[in-house]
Amino acid sequence: MNTLHMLTVTSLLALAGCTSANNDASHPAATPATAQGKAQPTLADADALQPADEFLMRIAKHCGQAYEGRIVANEPKPSEPDAFEGKPLVMHVRGCDNPRERLEIPFHVGDDHSRTWILSRLPNGLRLKHDHRHEDGSADEMTMYGGDSREAGSTERQAFPVDDESIAMFKKGGLNASVENTWAMEIHPHAFVYELSRPNGRMFKVEFDLSRPVQTPPTPWGW
Repeated sequence: MNTLHMLTVTSLLALAGCTSANNDASHPAATPATAQGKAQPTLADADALQPADEFLMRIAKHCGQAYEGRIVANEPKPSEPDAFEGKPLVMHVRGCDNPRERLEIPFHVGDDHSRTWILSRLPNGLRLKHDHRHEDGSADEMTMYGGDSREAGSTERQAFPVDDESIAMFKKGGLNASVENTWAMEIHPHAFVYELSRPNGRMFKVEFDLSRPVQTPPTPWGW
């Protein structure tokens, strides 16, 4: 390998290893055309097209906004009064300091401001955790449960099977039905969906109307 070739390979490897937080005017994107006249995707473009990244960015477009939801599935019907039925359900896309890495989405149920969904980017997908607090800000006994995506999913839907840590927590707390939980989220142009399902037929789903922002709710407990 001659010196010029070695320098070229080294330069390409160094370029591939670099990342940038901002694509501004000081870093113009070079997109050489192919023989057919189409732009060749860059490394940054390929990164942005990962389903997990695009999923986060679609939600992040609503940063600072709150939306009201309605229960669209709750099967089988609970034998006792359900904690969610008949109460205003509001999601608030609130924590957006680094939206490609983490989003915090409080889920308000009437006057209960204890719940926050936390979405985090992993090397191979996404992680969903449920942060539960008491009104004084202290952590609930059942908190930070959730799971990691096991498949690529899509830009519109991501699923999170329960993780081992959460299974152990549920067993310790006597919530044996929850050890088979799978949570899912969907983001569409006019709707956001939160879903909980189990193999036994349990299905709970709330759909939020993204076309009509509502008044921003209070800060969630402990935040």
